[in-house]
Amino acid sequence: MKLQTLQKTGNAIASPIEQLHILQDRRPSHLAPFSDRLAEHGVLQLYRKQLTTLQINVGKVCNQTCTHCHVDAGPDRRESMTYETARQVIDFLARSEVKTLDITGGAPEMNPQFQMLVREARKLDKQVIDRCNLTILLANGFTHLPEYLAEHQVSVVASLPCYLEENCDAQRGSGVFVKSIEAIRRLNAIGYAQPNSNLQLDLVYNPTGLGLPPEQETLEASYKSELDSRFGIQFNNLLTITNMPVSRFLDDLLRRGKYEEYLGKLMQSFNPRTIDNLMCRSLLSVDWNGFIYDCDFNQMLDLAVSEGEERVHISQLTDDLLADRAIRTANHCYGCTAGCGSSCGGSLV
Repeated sequence: MKLQTLQKTGNAIASPIEQLHILQDRRPSHLAPFSDRLAEHGVLQLYRKQLTTLQINVGKVCNQTCTHCHVDAGPDRRESMTYETARQVIDFLARSEVKTLDITGGAPEMNPQFQMLVREARKLDKQVIDRCNLTILLANGFTHLPEYLAEHQVSVVASLPCYLEENCDAQRGSGVFVKSIEAIRRLNAIGYAQPNSNLQLDLVYNPTGLGLPPEQETLEASYKSELDSRFGIQFNNLLTITNMPVSRFLDDLLRRGKYEEYLGKLMQSFNPRTIDNLMCRSLLSVDWNGFIYDCDFNQMLDLAVSEGEERVHISQLTDDLLADRAIRTANHCYGCTAGCGSSCGGSLV
């Protein structure tokens, strides 16, 4: 299957290949490459343990343009998963033991196949996660989505990088915080994060600036107290996620002359206790064209899973093909192993 060549339409200054060269070559010389750090702890190569989650990036179309976005998503993007590829995703789920379909983007709800993917995955009794930016739930043409998500018992993982309006808007855009609070109120009103409800609503924290996430449990308590007392809203869990030096955030670091400082902080904060729980050991990422990657960050750096010189497509994917296959790593992987660790499910230790 031939790789489809796409013309980049986003704002990042570097192509995936250029980003990889920056990550590998422009690191503090006294700090070891990621593969060497693994070897220091007896891990010569990472392997997947068991595939439990299929994460699909259905495209880069989004109603927001966030400064930390590693996807370089925005309103001007046109990449979007087709019906044919979405059906191939469902066909794989039907023949696999994967338990969870994790749908991301861009704003995944803006993909025309989103509701079909949710409906068909739930028919297969798969858990479905919607990685939602919240504001899309208030946008024209999408206001019915809270009820649709509730009807199909979709777990919502929603970005709210701070419980302070100024910090949130600085990262995600003016007015986003107020809209996000209103969207959470609507989700709460139909049962999300309410007592005796099975409708799960988790929030995601991303640091501002060059910081790493604080201890997740302590920050979650602060979030719950602040959001309840100030706005009367509830959520289930807080997931702390490190900003990855990829795409738009990498662009921002380079423009501010902070890249080496940030990568050095990630490398110096390497925590070997995160290795066993890295998300790439149980998750597989699928791009909008259907090609597979070890994680969403590898997808953005174009580090595809391949057979020889050919990329593996979701239509070709089998459990046997994934068996004993090494996971591709590079220096961006320090973002997942820094401090308490980071994954799409929050901290690792």
